Amino acid sequence: MDKKLQVFVSSTFEDLQDERQAAVSSILNSGHIPAGMELFKAGDESQKETIKKWISESDVFLLILGGRYGSIDEESGKSYTHWEYDHAGELEIPRFAIVIDDDALEEKVKVNGSEVKEFKNHQLYEDFKADVLSKMSKFYSDIKDIKLAILESLKEFERNPDLKGWVSGKEIQDNEQTLTDNNELLKENNKLKEQIYKLENQLEKENEINGYSFEEIYNHLNEIRTELPEQILEELDIEEDKHISLTVLDSFVAYKDKFTVGIHNPVGMSEENRFLFYKVAPELITFGLVDKTKVTGVQWQRLQTTEAGNKFLALYALKQKS
Repeated sequence: MDKKLQVFVSSTFEDLQDERQAAVSSILNSGHIPAGMELFKAGDESQKETIKKWISESDVFLLILGGRYGSIDEESGKSYTHWEYDHAGELEIPRFAIVIDDDALEEKVKVNGSEVKEFKNHQLYEDFKADVLSKMSKFYSDIKDIKLAILESLKEFERNPDLKGWVSGKEIQDNEQTLTDNNELLKENNKLKEQIYKLENQLEKENEINGYSFEEIYNHLNEIRTELPEQILEELDIEEDKHISLTVLDSFVAYKDKFTVGIHNPVGMSEENRFLFYKVAPELITFGLVDKTKVTGVQWQRLQTTEAGNKFLALYALKQKS
């Protein structure tokens, strides 16, 4: 959105009419809005309030300082241009000044007479000029310098994000439509988020195993380690002084076929089955992944994978592929 800055133009009037006109023209050509109060009579208190209002509503304050200090405001003891400049500073409005250089001023005196140079309040003028030059300012010798200085300065102010400026009604309408469209998109986005949240909750419940999430069971079984018995190590041709342990998770996955068929605990059961039945299975029973099943007419028991256990193994297999 293009923004137009309102630029308040301050200067003494009679001696700087050409300079003011050049400034107004340059501001307009730069695409911005000039504002000034030279048509109001100095000393009118109501007009001072109007000037304050115009300055406060402006984005930038421009001072053109020629050779005159200007008429004095009795209330402040300063010239009106000096008072305007200080008031803009108090409001923290960005200020820049274009100041006539000494040679140009002397040439102006030759052409227009001594009225264009300050004699009565010379020290006040010099103090004001010194203050202005200590801040953002440029010298000018002719009208061309004024136009160039304004063009360059306004380009810098345009890049200042803190200066809001003015926008056309058409652009505001376009922006309002954009805001409306964005609001509709936000509503739609919130609906989609709500749907995703519901689907995630539904999926989470579908993946629950006896009230636990897959991740909770996975992490728990993966933290508990069981040491392989010596006999199993011998069968695997592993040196006796070696100590190898597996997590309960690894054991369940590695021996899933055995658990699916069922593991019995008769007298004389193998060390491998004993290991699975008494070391691994208790942790699996805790989560309902395996359970005891009745075998009629015998003294021994059988442990077998449950429906929940098969669901866990299926989710585990999917996790490994992802």
